Amino acid sequence: MSDLQQQVQNTIDELVESGAERGLQVAVYKDGDLVVDAVAGTDPATGRAITSDTPIYSSSTGKSLTSAVVHVLAEQGVFSYDTPISEVWPEFAAHGKQAATIRHALAFTVGVPGVPEDTTADDLLDWDKITTALAGTEPWWEPGTKVGYHPQTFGYILGEIVRRATGKPISQVLHEQIARPLGLEREIYLGVPETELSRVARLEQTGPQIDIEQLRAMMPTFFKIAPPAVQLSAELCNRDDYLKADIPAGGTLTARGVAKVYAALAGQLPGTKPLVSAERLAEISAVAVADTDQIFGMPTQYALGYSIGRPVPDAPAGATIIGWPGAGGSVADVDLTNDIAFAVTKTRFTSGDFTTIAPISALVTKSLT
Repeated sequence: MSDLQQQVQNTIDELVESGAERGLQVAVYKDGDLVVDAVAGTDPATGRAITSDTPIYSSSTGKSLTSAVVHVLAEQGVFSYDTPISEVWPEFAAHGKQAATIRHALAFTVGVPGVPEDTTADDLLDWDKITTALAGTEPWWEPGTKVGYHPQTFGYILGEIVRRATGKPISQVLHEQIARPLGLEREIYLGVPETELSRVARLEQTGPQIDIEQLRAMMPTFFKIAPPAVQLSAELCNRDDYLKADIPAGGTLTARGVAKVYAALAGQLPGTKPLVSAERLAEISAVAVADTDQIFGMPTQYALGYSIGRPVPDAPAGATIIGWPGAGGSVADVDLTNDIAFAVTKTRFTSGDFTTIAPISALVTKSLT
C-alpha cells in the first residue's frame, strides 16, 4: 500500500469514527494509474459496508457524466458546439431562442436557468413534461449574452439535445459510449436501472434544520429557478423513482468510476483511447465565460460543461482544474496541469459543505504535485 493510499485511508477512517461522516469513497488517478482507492463507513439505510463499487447519488457531480457524453458526441461529429439547439430540437426555437447553441447550454449562457415555478418533485420524473416546458419558455436573457447557473435545466436541455441527435436517452448513450468501453457499467449512472437499485447506498441528511422560507428570502432568484418543491434533499434523492429517472443534472456513481471518466477525458489512461482529442480537450478546459452570475450576483466562470477549480482553499496552485462539486459535499475533477483525476463521494448529504474534501485534497496535492 502506498503512503498516499494509507494517509487517505487513515483520514477517512477518522472522519467516520468521529461521526463527521457515515460513508466515504475516495479515488485518485495519477498519470492514468489508480493510486488511491479508499473507502470507509457504511450505508446509513442498510448498515452495509461501503465498497469501491457502491454507487452513491452525488447531485451535481453527476453533471460530469452529462458533459462527457456531449463532448464524446461532438468528437464523433454528431453535432458541434456551435450547432443551434433548434437544429436538433426545433421546438426550442420558441420565444427568440432560435440562435441558442449547444455551446451556450454547456457554458450556462443559454438563458433558461429554471424549471417552471409550479414544478413538483414528481414533475422532475416526467421527461417530456419538463423538456416541453423548457422549449416553450421565454429566455431570461438573449442566449449567449449573460451567464447564470442552470442547476436542473442544464441536464434536461443537454439530455434532450442528446436524445434528439441520437434517438436514445442520455443514460443509454452514457452506457454505450463511456461506461461500457471503460468497464464502468456498474459504477456510473444517470438513470439507475431497476436491477441495480439495491446496490445504491442511500443518503443521510445532516446539519441544522433549514428554514426554507428564510433561505428563499435571502436567495429569491435561486428559489425562482429551483422552487422549494424540487430543492435537493436526502429524502428526494433516496427515492427509487428519482434514482431511476433521467435527471442528468445529477448522477449516481462511484468515486472510482467518475475519476476514471475524467482520466479518460484527459487522455491519461494508458492503452485506452482518450474520450476526446487533445485539441478538443484544450477547447473544453479553457474559460468559456467569465461574468457576473445572474442567479447569485457574483463573479463566476465556467469551462465548457464544467466548473473551474476545486471548492477548497488549498487546491494545486496555478493548475487548470475542471470538474463538478455536488450540493451534498461530493466532488470530481481533473487537474490537467498535474495529470490527476480526483473524486470524493459520500453518504452524508451536507448541503454546500466541502470541509470533508479539504484534508483529502491537501494530502493529494502535497503528495502528487
